[in-house]
Amino acid sequence: MITISELINKIKWDKREEPADYSLFYLDRVTRKLIEIRYKDIKRVEEGFMVIEREGVETSIPIHRIRKVTKKGKTTWQRS
Repeated sequence: MITISELINKIKWDKREEPADYSLFYLDRVTRKLIEIRYKDIKRVEEGFMVIEREGVETSIPIHRIRKVTKKGKTTWQRS
């Protein structure tokens, strides 16, 4: 299975992929719920983190917290 870091890079760099089709779900450590992020909200990926921007505020989320990726609503990657 492809790693989440490899998948994030594939979505970004593979011309056959449309980043707007993707959503990532991460486990919020406070609420213990899955939170959805649209791929287009990712500003950049740094060492072990993805930085998202929502309503003008940047937030760093550890990549290891990502639990699921969907494309057009269908699960394409899921951490076991």
